[in-house]
Amino acid sequence: MPTPTAAEIAARLDRLPSSRTVWTMVVLLSLGGFFEFYDLFFTGYVAPGMVKSGLFTAASLGPLAALKVISVAGFGTFVFATFAGLWVGVLLFAQVADRLGRRAIFTWSLIWYVVCTAIMAFQTTGFTVNLWRFIAGIGLGVQTVTIDVFIAELIPARERGRAFSWNQTITFCSVPIIAVLAWLLVPRAPLGFDGWRWVVLAGSVGAAVVWFLLLGIPESPRWLARHGRLAEADRIVAEIERRVMQETGRPLPPPVPVGDEAPGEGSLFEVFTPFYRTRTIMLMLLNITQTIGFYGFAAWVPTLLIGRGVHVTHSLEYAFIIAIANPFGPFLATFFADRVERKWQIVGASFLMLVFMTIFARLNAPVALIAVGVLFSLSANTMGYAFHNYQAELYPTRIRARAVGFAYSWSRLSGAFAGLAIGYLLHIGGVPAVALFIGAAMIVLMLSVAILGPSTRQLTLEQINH
Repeated sequence: MPTPTAAEIAARLDRLPSSRTVWTMVVLLSLGGFFEFYDLFFTGYVAPGMVKSGLFTAASLGPLAALKVISVAGFGTFVFATFAGLWVGVLLFAQVADRLGRRAIFTWSLIWYVVCTAIMAFQTTGFTVNLWRFIAGIGLGVQTVTIDVFIAELIPARERGRAFSWNQTITFCSVPIIAVLAWLLVPRAPLGFDGWRWVVLAGSVGAAVVWFLLLGIPESPRWLARHGRLAEADRIVAEIERRVMQETGRPLPPPVPVGDEAPGEGSLFEVFTPFYRTRTIMLMLLNITQTIGFYGFAAWVPTLLIGRGVHVTHSLEYAFIIAIANPFGPFLATFFADRVERKWQIVGASFLMLVFMTIFARLNAPVALIAVGVLFSLSANTMGYAFHNYQAELYPTRIRARAVGFAYSWSRLSGAFAGLAIGYLLHIGGVPAVALFIGAAMIVLMLSVAILGPSTRQLTLEQINH
């Protein structure tokens, strides 16, 4: 029997029907993403406890206290260290997944940030906490990109949107869990151990358990095929096909031939060749601005509530109620994920973020703040699911991880400085100043995606990149 080509491997994957076999892989990858998001989102929720522990005084920060000259001070150094680590991870190390494979990088980057975050939980100075947060952030950055490209390459085109929406639904379930743990633990010190440290360690322990479940995930057949390992790719696809047929009890439909991906040299410089240049510019603008809106609210929600007059004791309680909404944005998207063009989902959700943030900045009543905060979260997480899906579709398999990593690195860089900007704006103008900042970012996001973004709905990865 002749060895199949890379295009034939892709066609066989894209003809797979919806099945437990395929969706099990999505769920397992999403469990890895669950703890990645846990680690990323606890930033805002442990802030009050870390500040209370005295970690961000000038003496505790040591050499990092000098950052005050560029308006980086206090808890802002922790936010800065987080996003700086993410930036290094996605820019310098995400490309390793194009060389060594999706599976290996996915599993080992998980171990990386689990170990580093656990070490961070036992640090006693702001300097060492920020140092280990930076190192952990590198592993988090690699993990984020690898999950996106892994799902894009495994899932048939007609279900790719729904796969990403379920992936984000599962991963965002981490946010209300963080919020409730922070609400219960951060103000206390169980067994004499600061509550924020318990919150951090809980994520590391859970992620270590999930690591063992992920060992059964196969390598991406598309990646194998593009690296000349066609026989190995054929075996993996054949095993998936066998399980699907056994599960459904009927033969698979014949593969529909698709054109191969456009040839290229396989270097990062391809993102600026004529075919990909417009996409790359659009994704750079998208990543810079979405971070301002998304993390500008999510990572600062307890502090924003305090800025609207909510007592510090109640801010974590209200933040928990808002956090419950996080998984529902991508869950609701499962009903239209593959019916509405991806770019218009991003534009529409960003417009709603602009509207709800503007309203939030004018409110003071707790019930109204919570309601609008929930609506903002629903919109932000719908935008988030759609853009993760979108950017993973826009480049060929040979450079997908490094190209997505390059595009995503702009969000990490933006996150590092946006966190500082939001802290400064809160100080000089309160929540209305933050709302103006987020609103301007959403306008740039909508225009760039609407004007420059290509269509991808129901197209195979090879068709998008042919």
